[in-house]
Amino acid sequence: MEFFYSMVKSFTAGGAFMYPILFVGAIAIAITIERYITLARMSNRNQRTWSRVEPVLTTGDFDKVRELTSKDESPIARVLSMGLALEGAVRRRDDVEKAMQESMIEIVPQLEKRTHYLATLANVATLLGLLGTVSGLIHAFAAVATVNPAEKANLLSASISEAMNCTAFGLITAVPILVVHAFLQSKTQGLNDGLEAAAIRFLNALAARQAARAQSRLEIVQKAQSAA
Repeated sequence: MEFFYSMVKSFTAGGAFMYPILFVGAIAIAITIERYITLARMSNRNQRTWSRVEPVLTTGDFDKVRELTSKDESPIARVLSMGLALEGAVRRRDDVEKAMQESMIEIVPQLEKRTHYLATLANVATLLGLLGTVSGLIHAFAAVATVNPAEKANLLSASISEAMNCTAFGLITAVPILVVHAFLQSKTQGLNDGLEAAAIRFLNALAARQAARAQSRLEIVQKAQSAA
């Protein structure tokens, strides 16, 4: 309880700029919660989808993979569905790869959505703290210049306390926001890497299937030639 009361006392002593910093912190918390829940859900969906698709993809059964991803809304299923839509319709690997990259271009902004705001909010909190410091120092110099000598020490102490409390609160708000921003960026990058890895595995499986078909046709031609 003493810690709580000391925090409240420091907040009230920090001046008017404490409230904008608190508002910035509240926005950052809301974005953090929303982004973490969204990214965690996408990660879980990708893991469930990939655990079902990978064994089938290894066998080269693209029809089964298409069935598994047709009604799946996970990001990894959307990327694979784009490749599966062109599988059999085109022969070049590059065409399938470009189509899957276009799908990823649409998905990646959804993963990174609003995360970059956290870095901006951290800078805003720091600047508001510095602005509160300047405001407190202005009050301090004004107090020294205008009040009675007997009151100068008290007003000067109160103004400096306002400046330091505002600076401290701005930094206390900004530092965790930067840490959370780095964490969410790392989590987003992990999802991006997972999508790229799945796309590469799909393309390799497609290339292996095309090579097997070419080898099979070559063997049939050779058998026909030897029979003739």
